[in-house]
Amino acid sequence: MKLRTPVLLLVAVLLCFARPAESIQPSVQSSALPLIAASRLADVPMPAKVLGFAPGDDRKLASWSQVLEYFEQLDRASDRVLFETLGQTSMGKPFVMATISSPENLAKLGEYKDIQAQLANPRKLGALATRDRKAAELIKRGKTIVLITCGIHSTEVGSYLSSMLIAHRLASSNEPEIQNILANTIVLLVPSLNPDGVDIVKNWYDNTLGTPYEGTDPPELYHKYTGHDNNRDWYAFTQVETQLTVDKIHNVWHPQIVHDIHQQGAMGARLFLPPYMAPVEPNVPKPIIAGYTKLGNWMAQDLRAQGFAGITTNSTYDAWTPARAYSHYHAGVRMLSETASAKIASPMTLKLTELTSREGYDPQKESVTFGPVWRGGEWKLGDITKYMTTAAFLLMRNAAENRVEWLQRFYTIGKEAVRPRRPGELFGFLIQPSPNSAELLKILDRGGVEVEELQAGTKFKSKAPTFPEGTKLVRMDQPYGGFAKALLEVQRYPNLRDAAGHPIPPYDVTAHTLPLLMGVDVQPVRAPFRYEKATAQPTVSGSAGDATDTFDRLPALYRSSVPSHDEGWTRWILDTRSIPYRSLSDKDIRGGIFYYKPSAGVTIKHNVIVIPDQSARTLLEGYRAGTMPPEVSGGIGEQGVRMLQQFIESGGTVVFLNRASNFAIEQFKLPVRNVVAGLPRTEFYVPGSILRIELDTAHPLVSESGMPKETIAWAEDSPVFEIAEMPGASVPAANATIIASYPLDKNPLLSGWLLGGDKMKGKAALLEVKMGEGRLILFGFRPQYRAQSLATYPLLFSALKR
Repeated sequence: MKLRTPVLLLVAVLLCFARPAESIQPSVQSSALPLIAASRLADVPMPAKVLGFAPGDDRKLASWSQVLEYFEQLDRASDRVLFETLGQTSMGKPFVMATISSPENLAKLGEYKDIQAQLANPRKLGALATRDRKAAELIKRGKTIVLITCGIHSTEVGSYLSSMLIAHRLASSNEPEIQNILANTIVLLVPSLNPDGVDIVKNWYDNTLGTPYEGTDPPELYHKYTGHDNNRDWYAFTQVETQLTVDKIHNVWHPQIVHDIHQQGAMGARLFLPPYMAPVEPNVPKPIIAGYTKLGNWMAQDLRAQGFAGITTNSTYDAWTPARAYSHYHAGVRMLSETASAKIASPMTLKLTELTSREGYDPQKESVTFGPVWRGGEWKLGDITKYMTTAAFLLMRNAAENRVEWLQRFYTIGKEAVRPRRPGELFGFLIQPSPNSAELLKILDRGGVEVEELQAGTKFKSKAPTFPEGTKLVRMDQPYGGFAKALLEVQRYPNLRDAAGHPIPPYDVTAHTLPLLMGVDVQPVRAPFRYEKATAQPTVSGSAGDATDTFDRLPALYRSSVPSHDEGWTRWILDTRSIPYRSLSDKDIRGGIFYYKPSAGVTIKHNVIVIPDQSARTLLEGYRAGTMPPEVSGGIGEQGVRMLQQFIESGGTVVFLNRASNFAIEQFKLPVRNVVAGLPRTEFYVPGSILRIELDTAHPLVSESGMPKETIAWAEDSPVFEIAEMPGASVPAANATIIASYPLDKNPLLSGWLLGGDKMKGKAALLEVKMGEGRLILFGFRPQYRAQSLATYPLLFSALKR
């Protein structure tokens, strides 16, 4: 990686003397392009020269070290590229970014960052009366910042390969279109948001090449902890890759456009582009919606004109959760693209009649949201990279040609965000101190949210008691007040139905109310709100809820051969809290290996085994026979069930999380019924919501955890329990004890979407069933949901000690 700033500064100075200053900054109306210093084009390597194959070639994947080598060579060869390492991944690999623009722009990156910071926060422009004029001057000088992110989902291999094709063309071409992009934009290109997964997928793919398992997904999470859920971390910021992207890219550059390149299933459209289907989260600014709608429709129209088929917009993907759209709450549009997949890097042949409908379109019929029809045929990696790169260059072209419009929209969003709140409008949120409030404040701080501390004795209302010392205020009149509001308020997901009256599923989940998930008391306040700030204002440091518990014996965590996100999240929680544990494989359970030997002559027995959320069928059977190599097939199996039963009867505890509890009910013949099993969605549906539960505070699992009587449950395809005498049950109903239940006289829903809530009232959410000398603990929810539900961590930790 080279030092280039002095050279680029000299180039910029010479160019300023060579031509009038006003010609350096093109306007939308002008077709004149700025002179760009000629790159040493012959020295710019093509990807094939470094990789030994062209990105997009069938059955060829690059390792992460090869990707790094290519970008390092590009950095050395081209004065349009600045390549840097931003940090280290979860598994210690370099996390990198290439900044690509004209040499003149690269020489003034600090100036452009400053312009972005001022437009993002118009309060920095001084007096209200002069802000618009100062902003206009900055917009004349500024560049559209385009962040292109690739490879967060590592089996979607087209995007990280396409990153090298995109970078090469930008670094080597003197086409007018490319010159205009380089002159009017600064492109921040992240070759992979998950470098660890690049090698996990490549190694599995290469090892199975030429076998019946070629093109299958690896039998492990392709992110160390979260797998596919790494793209659900954009407001909780738990993973190091998310933190690096937010801290060192988003919050430094404030991009106007984020192009997030993905792949989708093979059997639908060839390409999705925004606009997104309903619903849109209500705190997404209207100019953001207008921006991604206009850009997405324009890109789709141009692609169709070029002959690309199978394109859909306004379907499949919504814009509800901030877990996938950090930029929407930070004045930038998220331009998701989803290209149809092949079998990793292996081609496949599809018939038109095999294509299946997704929400909002039928791939066999042209419609308002889809077309023209892709008629089928061979679909391969080269097709994927062609769709991806063509779409990316269209996006960059639009960003360059409409530079002023993009920067004006960006400023307008910031201007609206910081305006004073009118009487009756939401003024802000008061956050009272609690064991987990520091964790909530840390999240807000990372998202750029400003927090003030109230002077002790501040009253909520004139007759209300004062708030305790340490109460914080998050005002809405700040650049990212909308981001805070999205996380702090309760969600009311709309009751969307299709023509037949069936619920339209959300693309992800329906609730993200962090105060409920974390057990923090937060109250909204309306304008006008008068208060005094404390003399000393808060600083955010440390981590809330660090484990102080000690574990006398070593718990074990089941790790299925079929990767489970819930297992990964559980592992992350245990690792980050330094709670010792051991992973158990299918083979371990089938063999009854519920102990380990850390050294000669030392044997440590497990007293607790945790089975994370996974379907009953997957737990029992694993991969279906013949679909994966024998060594990773078979699941827990009947032999494993017998071994687990022996473990329980001899005094062990097995903790089942969410859907895994269905496995326990079925396989151990418990006197428990899941009262919502088999119900159609029209009668019962809970697609990721926060519910209310009541705890039996006398039960040891609760009393030892220090939990209050009322708390929350994260419910997502969750069972609802009823204790009943069952024919053939292995133990009597008297052996089952209710630890938590849904209230009989209250609506269970706290945030999100719930259909058929009456069926839950008075039913159990958490059970203990004694069997022999041991016990089973059945959670009908996810107590450690995506490392966000801190409110119910104590229940899980207490269960680990049983």
